[in-house]
Amino acid sequence: MTAVMLAATGWLAALGAFGTVAVLRASTERRMALVAEAAHELRAPLSAALLGLHGVGGDAAGARRVAAVELELRRAGLALEDLHAAPRGRRAPACAEPLDVRALLAEAVEAWRPLAGALSAELHYDAAGPHLLVRADRLRLTQAVGNLVLNALEHGGGPVRVRAHATRAHVRIEVRDHGPGLPAPVAALAAGGPHAGRRGHGLAIAARVVAGHGGRLLMAPVSAGACVVLELPRASQGRPLTGRAGRSAAPRGADDAVAGRLPGAR
Repeated sequence: MTAVMLAATGWLAALGAFGTVAVLRASTERRMALVAEAAHELRAPLSAALLGLHGVGGDAAGARRVAAVELELRRAGLALEDLHAAPRGRRAPACAEPLDVRALLAEAVEAWRPLAGALSAELHYDAAGPHLLVRADRLRLTQAVGNLVLNALEHGGGPVRVRAHATRAHVRIEVRDHGPGLPAPVAALAAGGPHAGRRGHGLAIAARVVAGHGGRLLMAPVSAGACVVLELPRASQGRPLTGRAGRSAAPRGADDAVAGRLPGAR
């Protein structure tokens, strides 16, 4: 093969590579545009639904149900913020504040009861006890626990119990079911191991959230079923968060008024 033929072959290969890159870039840009359009279209109905809840409630039971629906809409808004930030390789910013874990769980469990009923499962939580304070993003922490509860309701068995208690340095949130147990260690499932499946996605989200708050995701030993634990530093322990949990937070901008951060949300 002559030098001219070699050069021509090289140029053809280079042109082919450039063409492939151009096609891939166009495809990626198209997907990013679709994500942006979906985020834009979801923002308005979520905002309208959330704002429409204000003033609705009536008696105490109705007010609790409205608060539960509002919490889930705000979680949906948070997912929308993450979707909007995803093309830039980021997630929405986390806003840390002092939280009473017992009170937060009482509100969240009320929101998850209809889902438990739809799955013919029991969901129990005892809010009695002293305040358990952490410094965390309210919606992120609810997102993490919500994924553990959904996993337990869908894949576990028997009653699902949510419990919170404190050690000297940490607050521990436990989600216990009485099913067949996890198919692999929780760290392997959260990392996307061979047995992860849909349950692994929820564990990965919970692990990321708790790590961003200086904690960790654990398994507690139980005689039957599974007990997954979110362990967080107590508010009086360690370094306080400064308003952004984790390193994947995106800068706040004009689009931060999506449903997860509507007026009145923290």
